[in-house]
Amino acid sequence: MGIVSIISLWFIPVLIGFILVYGTFKQVPTYESFVEGGKEGIKIAFSIIPFLVGMLVAISVFRASGALDYFMDMIRPALEAIGVPAEIAPLAIIRPISGNAALGMTSDLMATYGPDSFIGRLASTIQGSTDTTFYVLTVYFGAVGIKKMGDALKVGLLADLVGIASAIIVVTLVFGN
Repeated sequence: MGIVSIISLWFIPVLIGFILVYGTFKQVPTYESFVEGGKEGIKIAFSIIPFLVGMLVAISVFRASGALDYFMDMIRPALEAIGVPAEIAPLAIIRPISGNAALGMTSDLMATYGPDSFIGRLASTIQGSTDTTFYVLTVYFGAVGIKKMGDALKVGLLADLVGIASAIIVVTLVFGN
């Protein structure tokens, strides 16, 4: 077993043990603090549920209505003109909305084209270089009561766009098309 494997195996237990020993040394009631944190976690989880349900319903409506397929038919010629496989576009569109839906699309692309294909590598890179912007804003901002999220949305979507463009450029340069 390599040193990295040993470190990764023991890092979390050692960190938790260190926190408990340090808290006890500083005379912090560690168990009571843990229980209080658990209570707060449950409250936050219950406050997130309505936002999560709303987001999942919106995603389902978007996909089931055929809006995604219609949009794909519209942008397919432009994507093919710049050398981007149109099969990647649904992943690029869904990724900022839902991590689970994007993971499902990535799995489908892998099953169809293979993990070592250009599309498979591009899908993997997009999956790793973007975030679920709408999900994060809806759930976490909603949970803490932030109503004005316009600037955060703009920055998040810009970061996703940069991540997608960078993924396309890097995968094309490294693996070719």
